[in-house]
Amino acid sequence: MLQPPHSSLQVAAVPAQRVPARDRDQDAPWHTEAVCRRDEAGLFFAPSKEPTAARLSREEAAKRVCARCPVMVECREHALLQPEPYGVWGGLTAAERRVVLARRRRREVELKKTAGATTNRMAG
Repeated sequence: MLQPPHSSLQVAAVPAQRVPARDRDQDAPWHTEAVCRRDEAGLFFAPSKEPTAARLSREEAAKRVCARCPVMVECREHALLQPEPYGVWGGLTAAERRVVLARRRRREVELKKTAGATTNRMAG
């Protein structure tokens, strides 16, 4: 999702099918093709004091929108690199993105350990 629901949102017609990245206009920003630029903006960010059952239902609906988005992967990577602290982005909630980031950090640490051990064996 690009903007919280209280911001003005531009509405754009976006094809529902996935378009391979190599076939897209490389000069256009990824978010111009985002399905969430349509009228589903309220699905992606929680209203204050939202009950848990309503939040889970809204998040699942938002994820269904993301699932048909041609730029879901780009959106997810944007949200992970920023990192975006709120809302559903690229089919992941903020909590799910925190888990992905933690796994990436652990993997990077393990790769560095493995690379260091390999370098030490080759030097010895």
